[in-house]
Amino acid sequence: QVQLVESGGGLVQAGDSLRLSCTASGRTFGSYAWFRQAPGQEREFVAANTWRGGKGRYTDSVKDRFYIFRDNRKNTLHLQMNSLQPEDTGNYYCEAASSSMPLTGEADYAYWGQGTQVTVSS
Repeated sequence: QVQLVESGGGLVQAGDSLRLSCTASGRTFGSYAWFRQAPGQEREFVAANTWRGGKGRYTDSVKDRFYIFRDNRKNTLHLQMNSLQPEDTGNYYCEAASSSMPLTGEADYAYWGQGTQVTVSS
């Protein structure tokens, strides 16, 4: 059974950092991504990477602030978020796919977790 379980969200102030984690189990994947959803809005792409690792792909608003990576030893996916801003507020979802391409569309990912809430106050 495939499981993706996110953790690490919380309430922080603008300028703070958070590291989100996602424990993946049940099968092997080719790529993974983080999406987020703010209240009343559609889920949007944040960052993606191949399972083997690489530079990653980022939406423009988080470039140079967020970093997506995987801990090979623990099979845990991470999203390091620095210089957080109120517009980064949302429920963050870890998603995974069989494809080895770091795709940006949510429809490209067949597996996702329950999400972890990030709230950034100004």
